[in-house]
Amino acid sequence: MSSPAPARVSVRNVFGRFRRNRQGSAAVEFALIAPLFFGMLFAIIETAIVFFAGQVLEQGMADTARLMLTHEAQDTAMTEAVFKTKLCDRIKVMFDCQGNMANLTVDVKTFPPGTVITITDPIVSGSLTGPFTYSLPPSGSPNTVVVRAFYQWQLYVTRFGYNISDLNGSQRLLAATAAFHVEP
Repeated sequence: MSSPAPARVSVRNVFGRFRRNRQGSAAVEFALIAPLFFGMLFAIIETAIVFFAGQVLEQGMADTARLMLTHEAQDTAMTEAVFKTKLCDRIKVMFDCQGNMANLTVDVKTFPPGTVITITDPIVSGSLTGPFTYSLPPSGSPNTVVVRAFYQWQLYVTRFGYNISDLNGSQRLLAATAAFHVEP
């Protein structure tokens, strides 16, 4: 019958050898750090894409609102659907709105001279709420026209603890505004 002492020594030797062996330690350390690293990387990329998409919407809104400024929208009696389509044509590089205008909302309001212009927050309890109107300004009027566009942008990294959403359903509301007086 063998004594239990050699078994303890061999187990102790195995643990000692395991502790001294450094092969694979870099892989283990990377496996521990990789989820945090990639999570931060994806959060930074998504934030950059959201800001870039916001700038694309701002530029598209400025170009499309110019149709009202120069009377083209009034002369052709442009409907809200046509206005949205023209806006979508300018922002389709970043936005998926072709054939699906549900995520794109337009608000066009006219204010007489001397009126205080109040822009309300369109987000109430995590939902985009109106009332939103679309009324073309009359040509040659001294009114101030405020055109706003809203797009509900879907976020993906929010599911991992990084949350920049301001709408329900992990969405961020991108908004663009143009204000002007119609040319005479």
